Amino acid sequence: MFDNFRFVILSIGLLCLTSLACNYSLINFTFICMTQDSEDLIDIGNGTTRQRYSYTQTEKSALHWAVAIGTLTGTFPVNWSYVRWGARVPFFLAGILSAISTALSPLAAHFSLHSFIFLRFLQGVAYSADFAAVGVIVVRWAPLTQTAIFISFLTTFSSIASMVTNPVAGAVNYSISSKETITNLVLYFLIGMEMGLLYICCIYCSHIFVSSLWLAFYNDDPQKHRAVSDRELERIQEGKTQAHIERDRFVPYKAICSSPVILVIWLNAFTELVGYIIMLTYGPTYIYKVLGYSIEQTSYLSTIGATMHFVFKMSSGLLSDLLSFISEKNKMMFFNTLAVGVSGLNVGGFYKCATLHSRQYAHFVLATVQFSKCIALIVGPLTVAIFASDEKDPSGWIIVFLFNGVVMIIANILFYFTATGEAASFTEITRVTNNEQKESGIRLKELS
Repeated sequence: MFDNFRFVILSIGLLCLTSLACNYSLINFTFICMTQDSEDLIDIGNGTTRQRYSYTQTEKSALHWAVAIGTLTGTFPVNWSYVRWGARVPFFLAGILSAISTALSPLAAHFSLHSFIFLRFLQGVAYSADFAAVGVIVVRWAPLTQTAIFISFLTTFSSIASMVTNPVAGAVNYSISSKETITNLVLYFLIGMEMGLLYICCIYCSHIFVSSLWLAFYNDDPQKHRAVSDRELERIQEGKTQAHIERDRFVPYKAICSSPVILVIWLNAFTELVGYIIMLTYGPTYIYKVLGYSIEQTSYLSTIGATMHFVFKMSSGLLSDLLSFISEKNKMMFFNTLAVGVSGLNVGGFYKCATLHSRQYAHFVLATVQFSKCIALIVGPLTVAIFASDEKDPSGWIIVFLFNGVVMIIANILFYFTATGEAASFTEITRVTNNEQKESGIRLKELS
């Protein structure tokens, strides 16, 4: 019997995550393409006109903040829905919402900035489903000895999205000689088509292969899956407590949120995400306007960073799990330190620490990383708006990069004092023990 079905789930999950990320990140490159049509003008008052999509830095930031606010709005409701119903249906619905909002984006952008911002908000709500899905898949399907491999594989979705969208955007923009507004329509509907392929979106087509796989084969409980052999199930559950194996809606939120280890993990995640979002969001703009490369060259150069991020993530995950002769704590500190200068190596650092330390509650810890990503989606563009309001001035970008580097170093130093591969004390808190503690407290009050 096939004893590696967990990797099928892993692959399908990555495809779905990548599709969500493609829809969100598509705008990063099309900001450049959208302004090329000099004939598409709008009146901004007093007889003054401007190119329809020549947004100011504040307007661009608003479009990014809309995603952040949408993600912020959706993070905890989506996490609750995962705890309540599992990842299968909520993740599917998030894909449909992302597909629709992406497909309508060109029309909304043409109609008004406010309608475009609203659809970006909806993209953010859909995007909030990603890290919680990563947490659920890792908690339910990853053996403890393959935790870093699963995390590294699943968290490459942002890198893959950039590797897909930037070259496609550059190629379409370069090859189409007619109005650039047509380019935008083509790009958005192509990516919308990809979402349809992943989520059976009726806008584009039905009976789609990958979404059918997700709905047909994904289950939150490996022990109830017909495709999982006894041998594979034993490997998945090896070393896990009964509370980790059983699917319970109970989560000790207070104990988790007051843990110094978890708080430092969230701080490291936040600082790393701010830096990555700045590079992901403004990388094409920096290469095009500061370094002076052409649009086609920018499309490929901006992909290099995402490609290296993907390679480093996969490498750190594999190495972290394979180097069994080194203690988990030392490996975490090593990879987390390297990640300050080499984005992507954090999989073997704070991400692995989060999963091993929180065990069955890792889905909540990683979902809160998504919350910090929401804040990062606001802080990143805000930092650029403050220090690099003139996109062509390299001095402003230097301040942005230095500031982010300093805070990452501080967060990494704090991680040295908290890194651990041991299960947290709150992993012993279950629904049963929590109820027993409450009953014990009531009895003591009655006796007193």
